[in-house]
Amino acid sequence: MHAMVDVAKIKEVRERTGVGFGDCKKALEEADWDIESALDVLRKQSAVKAAKRADRDASEGRLALKISDDGSAGAIVEVNSETDFAARNERFVQFCERAVDAVIADGPEAINALEKDRNELISAIGENISIRRAERLVSSGGVVAGYLHATGTVGAIVELSSDAGELNKNVAMHVTAENPLVVNAGELPQDVIDRETEIFTTQAKETGKPDRIVENIVRGKLAKFKAESCLNEQQYIWDRDQRVGALLAASGTECRKFVRYQVGEGIA
Repeated sequence: MHAMVDVAKIKEVRERTGVGFGDCKKALEEADWDIESALDVLRKQSAVKAAKRADRDASEGRLALKISDDGSAGAIVEVNSETDFAARNERFVQFCERAVDAVIADGPEAINALEKDRNELISAIGENISIRRAERLVSSGGVVAGYLHATGTVGAIVELSSDAGELNKNVAMHVTAENPLVVNAGELPQDVIDRETEIFTTQAKETGKPDRIVENIVRGKLAKFKAESCLNEQQYIWDRDQRVGALLAASGTECRKFVRYQVGEGIA
């Protein structure tokens, strides 16, 4: 009978932590077979394991995205793992959902309160796990919409000045697909414009054409860069004859802000 009780306790600890059978048994033995004490043992061990794995690259993972029921707020979170296999783990997905729930409720700083959960997940999965970044948009008088690709690796949230119905989510899908840098050309950082101008000038001069022609080439390429980089100037993905900014204006709204994430982008 005692053996049956022991197995039941091991099973309960494993279900509550996701840790392997052997580790659960060792923790229970160390805790004199008290379940709550064994959980404390495993929590302490998970923190140590997390510290040991902290220097391992984590560039895979998934996103979590949530929009409030009234459409006034939206949140997006990127959680990284070492492999895409781990990112498909049910416990990993559940952790991502807890993270985005916390962010939409209390803002990006809320992820700091998930450190214990993160350490326990690291112990259960055996990989370095990190919440890389999180953002929340809260609209005053407008609406927030979002779109997360079926792969869970790329998505966006957008804030519009007023509700445009189906267009709300379609704009979020557009941002996800077309990856604009800013809403308007005036928001492009000067250092970005200067860098692109320098690159275009170097390329144009290599053609051997006169300076006047070079200037025209650079001007044309810069205009194209701005059109491709600014949401309002981009061709709408469902109707390439329309610009996004004009389409929004015709619907009585405008995009105030957007946040687009893609798993692993910018990680060397």
